[in-house]
Amino acid sequence: MKLDPTDVRYITIDAWRVLSAVEQGSKNHELVPIGLIAQISGARSGGVMKALGELAKRKLVAKIQNAKYEGYRLTYGGYDFLACRTFGKRDTVYSVGNQIGTGKESDIYVVATADGTQSVMKIHRLGRVSFRAIKSKRDYLRKGQSASWMYMSRLAAIKEYEFMKVLHAHDFPVPRPIDQSRHCLLMELIDAFPLRQIATVPSPGSLYSQLMDLIVRLARSGLIHGDFNEFNILIRDHRSEAEKDRDEENEEDRQDRIAAEGGDFPVVVGEEDMTPERIEKGVLEPVLIDFPQMVSTDHVDAEYYFNRDVQCIRTFFQRRFKYESSIYPRFSSTMKDGVREFNLDVEVHASGFTKGERKVLEEYMDQMDGGGGEEGSEEDSEEDEEHSDASDEEGEDGEGEEEEETPVVEKSGEAPSLDGLKLGNDDGAEKEGEDDNEDQHEQDQDEDEEEEEEDDPVAHRRHRPSKRAPPPTAADVGSIVTERLARQKKSTERRHHGKKPVTANVLGKSKGSKLKSDATRHIKDSW
Repeated sequence: MKLDPTDVRYITIDAWRVLSAVEQGSKNHELVPIGLIAQISGARSGGVMKALGELAKRKLVAKIQNAKYEGYRLTYGGYDFLACRTFGKRDTVYSVGNQIGTGKESDIYVVATADGTQSVMKIHRLGRVSFRAIKSKRDYLRKGQSASWMYMSRLAAIKEYEFMKVLHAHDFPVPRPIDQSRHCLLMELIDAFPLRQIATVPSPGSLYSQLMDLIVRLARSGLIHGDFNEFNILIRDHRSEAEKDRDEENEEDRQDRIAAEGGDFPVVVGEEDMTPERIEKGVLEPVLIDFPQMVSTDHVDAEYYFNRDVQCIRTFFQRRFKYESSIYPRFSSTMKDGVREFNLDVEVHASGFTKGERKVLEEYMDQMDGGGGEEGSEEDSEEDEEHSDASDEEGEDGEGEEEEETPVVEKSGEAPSLDGLKLGNDDGAEKEGEDDNEDQHEQDQDEDEEEEEEDDPVAHRRHRPSKRAPPPTAADVGSIVTERLARQKKSTERRHHGKKPVTANVLGKSKGSKLKSDATRHIKDSW
């Protein structure tokens, strides 16, 4: 859909509050109930209905017909308005200009700040009919998860913003990232043209080498673009105006120029034309865009994506500029040296680089920093991993409760203590944990009193209360499980058969009314 920000100035504060409530309610509801909207926004029901009517009139929220309950859902227009309002509060967007581009996954607009500085706003719009296979082509969600297209668009914007920040910080030719909110992304406005719109270049071989070097540099930093083609490459021209005019002249103008100059001479480049950008970046500078699909070089299909990027550039140069080179990078030769300038896939958690692999890499880097380590370092690392795993499990199961360790005395023929095992009611387990903490606290107080009595001889004649008896030994696991199964079986029987126990007599009772059974018995007696 097209962004129309003219209505932003006319929306009231209550309507903004209700629109934010619909957004918050969309996290758990596809259709947000009106009662929940009123509860989140903190407004009265009459004010909520008025605000919803105003928002629905501007198509910022929508109402689904024939739904099981009355509610509203957030539209892409409402999501756009919320993002623009956030940018306005941050003073990164003051006005929205024309749409300069559109694609299968996003729309591009020119925006400006209050002082007139222009930038580009990219709005991710996943879920279009032409690109509905996004969930199978991108890994924004983990396996087995599902989400709405708006949430997927938000994840795509976050991922692209992270890639742009890391790449720009390491001097890659990418636009400078400015801000990000929800499914929208702000970046620097590049005065350039897409490669697909360029008909001729002064030196196709030089530009070809620059693009291949960029692919190799990304790979040696741990990343593969995945969509490296003429649509996602901008060409910034650092030539002078006379050189640019030479490319735009037709055959008639060319003949007139040759007749006037006495020959077809090249444009003279003066010192004033040698700008710092031209000296550093070259005559034509490629700028890379569109990063949500980037993957790590450790991805299972990394070689396929790398070779596909290379082949896309070779095919385009052969078709457009009639330039073909037998020299091009290959994934096997690029990665066999094992040379990495940076580990950018680790910094941005690129697809294909798992959490376990990152942990192994960090441990290896720690060992390398320590000069190879000493004997027993491997055992220490294994112990640290075990302790970290144990702490993670306690953090997940304990839900924030801190349990102190108590010594367990095992006797022959008895089962170990089950203080950490939760069976049955969780509240009971929490109470037992609190009792154990109280016992431990009282034991610590008694020990402190004994130390004070040793220092003070008069304290030996004081009356000391008797210590509490130790808690009874926990029951056997087998008996606990058996008892729970028996209670569960009894409850099941009561639920399905009432108060009568399930016996052979009940199961074998003949069906039918008492009159029919008496008639059958009378016939048998007569025979």
